[in-house]
Amino acid sequence: MVEQTRRPIFTIGRLFDVLAICAIAFVGWKIFLAPRIFKGDATAMPAPHIVYQRLDGARFALTSRHGHVVFLDFYASWCEPCRLESPMVEHYARTHPEIEVVPIDVGEPRLVVEHYAQKLHLGNVAMDPSSTAQGYFAIQGFPTIVVVDAHGKVRASWEGFNPAIELAMSNAEKRLR
Repeated sequence: MVEQTRRPIFTIGRLFDVLAICAIAFVGWKIFLAPRIFKGDATAMPAPHIVYQRLDGARFALTSRHGHVVFLDFYASWCEPCRLESPMVEHYARTHPEIEVVPIDVGEPRLVVEHYAQKLHLGNVAMDPSSTAQGYFAIQGFPTIVVVDAHGKVRASWEGFNPAIELAMSNAEKRLR
């Protein structure tokens, strides 16, 4: 009689399989599903009345942008994912001049903001040195992009690095146009 050895059901190899499936599911959700999650007209909240100083000396007032779709790109210079996503957001802004994209540095002094914006060739940068945006827009991490529709309502918010952010922004713009 040959004795059979029992193989364990759970092995290290299976653990890696589960982790790989979870990683693929997260990336799929982040790229394909999350950008399509929009608040409907009935559930969309009015955007707060924010006014920030821009690097060029002008003031950015969100309420003066009614009639336009606005993408608010909240970031911080110390945030590594922001350094990856900011150039993609800036590329979208430059290739879509009809869309208002406003990078907003949160919680940092002007010299830090200037250096970061210059290094990454960012335009139209606004500054929130007292971090008020975190409370107004419920920002819990960086980068965060908030989409405000032409009626001044917050319609979407994407938190964290998204390698397909330009596609997400394009889809949002087409949907809200």
